[in-house]
Amino acid sequence: MPRVKPARIRQLVFGFYMSGMMSLLMSAVITFINTGVDAGFAGRWAAAFLVAWAVAFPLVTFIAPVAAKLTALSTRRLDRVGGQAHGPEP
Repeated sequence: MPRVKPARIRQLVFGFYMSGMMSLLMSAVITFINTGVDAGFAGRWAAAFLVAWAVAFPLVTFIAPVAAKLTALSTRRLDRVGGQAHGPEP
């Protein structure tokens, strides 16, 4: 049986936490906007969260490498100048 690389495990754990936190927060906001807060809010939020997380985790797992490549492409100019931005300090 092939051994799973630590980098792959780290990527999956990151995706698990990131998708969970984003799903939790986004489902709360969307549920609040759509239905407001009342006695049934927590139940609606929990149901929305479970659906969102079930979709988000696999998507994050497959999309993260694409996002990493796009980030590298978008920021490669920074790498050429030593990682220092040329402009006024914020």
